[in-house]
This record gives sequence, C-alpha cells and structure tokens, in this order.
Amino acid sequence: MTEVMTSRIEKQQVRTDDGRIEEVWPLPRDAEFLEGVFRYLFEERYHDFSFGPLIPGAAYELRAPGPPQSVTMSGGYLTVHWGEKGHFHLCIGERPGPAGNPNPPEVRAHRQPARVELYRRLDKNDLPLSWGLRMFNGHDEPQITVIFPNPYVTRFDKVTDEPDWGRLSLWEDFLPRFTGNEPDGRDRLGRGFGQM
Repeated sequence: MTEVMTSRIEKQQVRTDDGRIEEVWPLPRDAEFLEGVFRYLFEERYHDFSFGPLIPGAAYELRAPGPPQSVTMSGGYLTVHWGEKGHFHLCIGERPGPAGNPNPPEVRAHRQPARVELYRRLDKNDLPLSWGLRMFNGHDEPQITVIFPNPYVTRFDKVTDEPDWGRLSLWEDFLPRFTGNEPDGRDRLGRGFGQM
C-alpha cells in the first residue's frame, strides 16, 4: 500500500483550449513516485477507472480486464500485464539504452514524463465536472490519461441526472494520498453535464 503524501501540492487553475477552467495538481515526475501511483491504480483500484491516451481526435477509454498478472519496472519502463488479455509499457524513468549503444539525451528526454498532473475539470459555474490523472512526455504528447469515476456517469458509461457520490471514492482517496490535500467538499456541489 502506498503511503500518503506528507507535504502538500498546491493546485493551479488553467484555462483550456475550449475556454473552461481546470484545477491542476502538478505531481512529481520521478520514477519511484510514479511507480507508486501506477501500482496503486492498477494493483489496488484497477476496477474503478478507465484509461488510455486522449489525443485530439481520439479518446481511448479502456478498462482493465481484471487484476494484472504483473506490474514490473525495468529499464525505465513500467509494464502492466494481463497475460493473453494484453499489456502496456509506460516510460516513467531514465532509459539510457544498452552500454554499447546508449540512447541520445534528446531521445531520453522525449520518452520520459515532462508533466504529470491530477486534474479536476470545472463546468460553466466553476463546479467540478470530471476528475483524472494525465501524463505527458518531453514533447508534451499524451502518454496516458486515467479517467476517474464520475458521479454523473454510470459504470456502463451512461450519463445520468442523479449523482452517485460513491463514485468519487477513487478521487477522495487519491487526492490526499498523492497530493497531501484533503477533499474540499466542492466535488459534491456539481450538477452534472446539464450544467456544462
């Protein structure tokens, strides 16, 4: 079990390309911290979220087929493996390459995370609407987005007007664990996608 952060990470507000506000908690980028984050998510909370790259023109919202057979770290890459059901590799650390043919510094800088953030997207009334974690490489290209459960979206991906506040449990556990901040109570004030 990953320990709770002892120091606080301050949130920032950013305006997105579509004019909305997001609250962002910039997370540490070191491999040890990120391995703890992804082990927590994929070993302990694999049934609670969807994940994949979110890029302009495509959103991959995949679900883990069950608990992984293994989560390993080697050569700067974290690998989450489900056996015959698939796996993925995620560069979270230094990847120097073989001693006789090392990776050039620019290749290493491109592959490694340059930005990792926990985010909370706000609606037009500045109330929370969606929650997640995302990581970008050295060229600011999306590596992975973890989409946390939403009280206004069912497990079967149907939008609803009746919130299920229990769906905030991953957010409410993740926030203090990895940012040192307790939930501020605003997450339960939103009114769903009708207020976008």
